Amino acid sequence: MKFNPADLNRHQSHDLLADCLTPRPIAFVSTVGEGGVYNLAPFSYVTPMCNCPMIVGFGIGRKGKGQKKDTLLNIEFAKEFVINIVTESLAEAMAKTAKAYPAEVDEFKEAGLTPVSAERVKPPMVAESPINMECRLTRILDFGVFPDCNDFVIGEVVRIHVKDEFMADRRVQPLKLQSIGRLGGPATTYCRTTDIFKIRLDG
Repeated sequence: MKFNPADLNRHQSHDLLADCLTPRPIAFVSTVGEGGVYNLAPFSYVTPMCNCPMIVGFGIGRKGKGQKKDTLLNIEFAKEFVINIVTESLAEAMAKTAKAYPAEVDEFKEAGLTPVSAERVKPPMVAESPINMECRLTRILDFGVFPDCNDFVIGEVVRIHVKDEFMADRRVQPLKLQSIGRLGGPATTYCRTTDIFKIRLDG
């Protein structure tokens, strides 16, 4: 079967792209709004972009009528955010933060998670997450035509926190981390990093 992206509507495009590119890592993105309210939301369009400087990015869809989500509004205001890795033990809390809350609601409280102060940015880190990446905004790219538009946030990582129990020989141990990923299909479909294999690279 072949698809012409130009012939697909917003929802069809989302479903097809998400079904093709799997698994996708999930991250909590924590931000702070103009009124000082903390925001926490999960995103699976997250990717490393550059090592030196260390640059990461993530995609944010718009609401049904093209309105910007709280995460994007907060980043536009504060120019900072934190990427917090989601593990299997945090899956239920992650699902709670995915709900559409009003801007004045603190998702940390709704999900029973603990905000802790970052060292170089204002948004808080998720204490329960094994890895936190403090980021400063580099740029925001917008794509599409309103209201079917999306934004891609690019930030420079200025500090990474990794809990000691997930490190060995200065490397993060992926099996201990137990991070989870999003698959395609229903919004309830996820995967674990417990079934792995290795490929020998000769030369």
